[in-house]
Amino acid sequence: MRLRHYFGVAYVVCITVLLFSYKQALCQARVVGGQYAFEYLRLANSPHVAALGGISVANPDNDISLALQNPSMMRPGLHNQLQLNYNIYYADIKVMNLAYGYHMPKLNTSFMLGVQYLNYGTMDQTDPIGNVNGSFRAADYAISFGASRKYLEHWRYGATIKWAGSSLYGDASANAAMVDVGVNYYDTSMLLDVGIVAKNMGVMIKRYTPGQPTEPIPFDLQLGVSKKFKHLPLRLYTTLHHLYQWNIRYSNPADVTGSGALGINDTVVDNKSYFGDKLFRHFIFGAELTLGKRILITGSYNVLRRKEMVLSTRTALAGFAFGLGINLNKFQIHYGRSYYHVAGAYNEIGFTMMLNKMVGMGKWGEKNHWSKEYADWGE
Repeated sequence: MRLRHYFGVAYVVCITVLLFSYKQALCQARVVGGQYAFEYLRLANSPHVAALGGISVANPDNDISLALQNPSMMRPGLHNQLQLNYNIYYADIKVMNLAYGYHMPKLNTSFMLGVQYLNYGTMDQTDPIGNVNGSFRAADYAISFGASRKYLEHWRYGATIKWAGSSLYGDASANAAMVDVGVNYYDTSMLLDVGIVAKNMGVMIKRYTPGQPTEPIPFDLQLGVSKKFKHLPLRLYTTLHHLYQWNIRYSNPADVTGSGALGINDTVVDNKSYFGDKLFRHFIFGAELTLGKRILITGSYNVLRRKEMVLSTRTALAGFAFGLGINLNKFQIHYGRSYYHVAGAYNEIGFTMMLNKMVGMGKWGEKNHWSKEYADWGE
């Protein structure tokens, strides 16, 4: 019977990947990054996610921020969790994230809310020759609302709708409506989790420049697998991204030039297939070690990030990320440190509160199951 479950998982995952890959190959530009509007939607929404390489779509940990990575991971066990993150990104950019979950037993559905906000601060507004004509403030934001339900014994499915906005300078602003759709399979006896999610499927509602072609939205199709060992407090993660596009390798012109006999740079024909490089750029590898059920140590390696951000003269730790989590009865603390470039690492910290254990709501709370504690993953 268990073998049939695994074949079922593989079949659904493969069919979903093929369908989304075909559709997106027809309608999305074949580029990796830097060519989309609302690129901030790719940022990790919590220190825990950042420590896992920036993406985590198959993670059964008791953390509400993971439900915003894959809506199908929202479940009764995350009832009344509130998470707040505030961090200073590169160039003094302020990044804030909020996540909240609530389970409604009458509907047999778990709901979640997410808010993402980036404040770029105040900047000088100049003309083409550099004269300062004033100042302006720039910001991006996204509001997400999702729901998830259980199907059979091991499956969950969910969806999240998003409203994303961006305000740059003057009238240069844009809005978009998007949806994430995800499926999760978790076997509590085998401690195996498989998740797949299609992110940021939608349309621009308002363009930055009216009358111009619509800017593409950062769609992604992601697949994750995680496995925990029964007699070892270790969980291993493998995440794949950009599944709708095979070749996400950047061809650097400097790699295909050489010095001729007279010292002049000549173009060299590069006939290599780079199969292995193209394949592994889709991968993120991670691991989490639990110490005494309270302390979580995380490490990950994002292959694409390292390939794109590393310097040939100084590799450093670009592409790696690490994290530390402390899980207490009423709240959690997570810290993440991500290495993007030799210029410096990005530090994040976040707090998660179990409101059903910290705050009572009287008769209203009893009526609406405010203080209820539900079994996680039906265990």
